Amino acid sequence: MDPLAGRLVVTTANRTSITPNQITWGAFVLGLGSAWCFLRADWPWLVAGAAVYHVSFVLDCMDGKIARLKGTGTVLGGWLDYVFDRIRVLACTVALMWGQYHATGQDIYLFLGIGVVFLDMLRYVDALQIAKVRRQMRRTLRQAYEQSVSAGSAALPASLLHEDLLHGDLDNDPDEISVRLTQAVDLQKEFRSRFSWYPGLREWLREHRIRTHLVSGIEFQMAVFIVGPLLGAVVPVTIGAAALLLLFEALIMYKLLLSSRDLNRALAAIRSSGEPSVSGTPAG
Repeated sequence: MDPLAGRLVVTTANRTSITPNQITWGAFVLGLGSAWCFLRADWPWLVAGAAVYHVSFVLDCMDGKIARLKGTGTVLGGWLDYVFDRIRVLACTVALMWGQYHATGQDIYLFLGIGVVFLDMLRYVDALQIAKVRRQMRRTLRQAYEQSVSAGSAALPASLLHEDLLHGDLDNDPDEISVRLTQAVDLQKEFRSRFSWYPGLREWLREHRIRTHLVSGIEFQMAVFIVGPLLGAVVPVTIGAAALLLLFEALIMYKLLLSSRDLNRALAAIRSSGEPSVSGTPAG
């Protein structure tokens, strides 16, 4: 999506007065058009639906980019983008699976429809909650550190810190020290120790412009609404994409579990006395 969407964003932002919300509406209308094509069920209509969905998805990738580029993003715009995405997925799922069920009489399409809607909801709710949990982890860490500072015994062992996130000296404002140190606490330490090969793979993926989260909601939608219809293989592609999405969601949950263990160790170290202090922080 990005190579095409990025080029269109530059042209649209610089040469037109089209707003991000207008693009969001355009993506939504095209999404409903895709659903209408899917409902017709025949393979030529599936191809048309897949093509329209692809254009809709390109527009969906553009609205947020233009909003950030021009500084015109709003809370309403973000809400519209999220809600319209979910409605588009629901409409296209119902149309695609009902159309195929009506054409073939196979009950599996009804079960797939329920599964697609559930997994889309799971992925996007999960994404919001994971981001919320990670922010809460950092807040908890900072609060514990500041309480230790108030008690005159704050110390962050150097073994807890991620060196790449800790730059320059720490002889600054106490609030800045608190933020920088708690942000530098390594909450991925156990994960990296168990999967030492992952950082190298992540960098390789980034260098080749490949998302490190290989199967997310984006890839899932592309498989269900574009790849499956184009290949005339809605059932196997949907099942395969669903299995991969569940696998990656399980891996994210496992990574979050390991992060929670790192958080508990960091909190215990902050609250304990006698640990070696980091330069620029109050000694315990």
